[in-house]
This record gives sequence, C-alpha cells and structure tokens, in this order.
Amino acid sequence: MSAPKTNIEKQERRHKVPLIGMVAVVLFASALLVGLILWLGYQGNEPGNAEPQIDGRTGAEEQAD
Repeated sequence: MSAPKTNIEKQERRHKVPLIGMVAVVLFASALLVGLILWLGYQGNEPGNAEPQIDGRTGAEEQAD
C-alpha cells in the first residue's frame, strides 16, 4: 500500500544529503579495499622474519633458497 499523497520532488530534496553521504561512504570503503589488496600484494608470501633452518643431522644452518 502506498502513501496517499507523495510529493516526489519534496522527497528528492529531503533525501539528497543522506544519499550523497552513502555514496561517499561506499567510495571511501572501496578505496580502503583497493588499498588493502595492493598492500597485501606488495607484501607477498615471503616470511618477514624467518627463523634459520637447522639441519638435524649436522647441526649446521641451511641456506634458504
């Protein structure tokens, strides 16, 4: 059931600022998501502080490839 008397122009004016705010929030969240994806891609899969691997047979440190 719809409202009996709706003034579309008046409703457009009333909702203009909230709609602009919602669009701004979506754009900001999208920029953050793209930034996160780029940052994760830049970091790669390399471990930051890998501990040296010790050969159990000799006790010597193995070289990382």
